[in-house]
Amino acid sequence: MRLSALSLLVPDYDAGIAFYCGVMGFTLEEDIDQGHKRWVRVAPEAGGTAFILARAENDTQEAAIGQQGGGRVWLFLQTDDFGRDHARLQQAGVHFEENPRHEPYGIVAVFCDPFGNRWDLIEPAA
Repeated sequence: MRLSALSLLVPDYDAGIAFYCGVMGFTLEEDIDQGHKRWVRVAPEAGGTAFILARAENDTQEAAIGQQGGGRVWLFLQTDDFGRDHARLQQAGVHFEENPRHEPYGIVAVFCDPFGNRWDLIEPAA
C-alpha cells in the first residue's frame, strides 16, 4: 500500500487549481464534473502524494479551510534545490513567513498558501 492522495479543503475548485497548478507548478491530474461537485486531483510535478481539492460545502468545512493542520505546518514540499524553488515561489507571490534557515535535517522556510495552510519548503540535508 501507499498513500496516494490527501483531501484538501478549498473555498472554490478554480481558485485551488489556479494556485496549486499556476503558482506552485503542480500538475492537474484530473478534473471531472460529477454534477453537484468535481473530482479535482493535483500533484507535484515531480510526483508523490496528490491532493484531492475538496470544495467546502457547509459552515463546518468552510471554517476548516486552512486549519486542517490546527495552525501548524502540516504540508512538506521537498526540493532538490532550495534556492531555485524559494526564489521561484517568491517571484510568483508566495508569502514566506520567515527567512530560510539551516537545521540539522536541511534548509527550510515556512510559507502559507492563500487558503491559510502552512507549508515547509525543505531541501533535506545530504
